[in-house]
Amino acid sequence: MAMNLPSQRGRGRRAPMADINVTPLVDVMLVLLIIFMVTAPLLTAGVPIQLPDSRAKPLDQDKKPTQISLDAQGKIFLDKEEIAESDLPSRLEGIAAQGTPDQPPQVFLRADRALDYGRVMRVMGELNRAGLNRVSLVTVGDEGTK
Repeated sequence: MAMNLPSQRGRGRRAPMADINVTPLVDVMLVLLIIFMVTAPLLTAGVPIQLPDSRAKPLDQDKKPTQISLDAQGKIFLDKEEIAESDLPSRLEGIAAQGTPDQPPQVFLRADRALDYGRVMRVMGELNRAGLNRVSLVTVGDEGTK
């Protein structure tokens, strides 16, 4: 009754190691975590604005809308580019010309909460004069009050 048992003596080979070394995996995950922590704040909007709170639901979008921002000093930004107030009507007419009659361009208006209401209304009047009637006022969602 002889049994064939594995022995280490005469063979010179080692048994394969069945353990997984997780140290490189942890190192890679920590590096990726640091990369995401550093780049996440850079992905926010380019113009710092204190938006007002609102309980409105977000809109569904199929195209990237044009963003018009007004900061606390009243400077006007078209997307991330600062423009003069005198250039605003011609730039808005150019945006309105890009749309079709059945699908006008969508515009997001972001205004700082400390800004005068009349200043925001002047910009909205220029939007209306240019024919841009699909204007959404951007706010910060207030999740605390439901």
